[in-house]
Amino acid sequence: MNTDNNQLYILFNGAGVVAALFLLSLSLWLAPVDLSTKGYWGMGIVLLMASLVNLVKYRMDQRIQQDIVRQIEQAKNEKILKDYVATN
Repeated sequence: MNTDNNQLYILFNGAGVVAALFLLSLSLWLAPVDLSTKGYWGMGIVLLMASLVNLVKYRMDQRIQQDIVRQIEQAKNEKILKDYVATN
């Protein structure tokens, strides 16, 4: 059930990104500036999107790594407690 909800959120966010890119591209196309300025704006948009994707990826990787370390520490503490209880 949780994966269905996640897929729905992913689909909704994907549709939002596509709509935003379409509207941004349309406004860039209709902007009353020369082509070179539009090119610089377009490059800025692409680089910003790439930076945001990388930021989200690295933050997610960091969170996963912290969860793994927390689970290892919790398992170690449980083993220490189990050994202590077994000896006493």
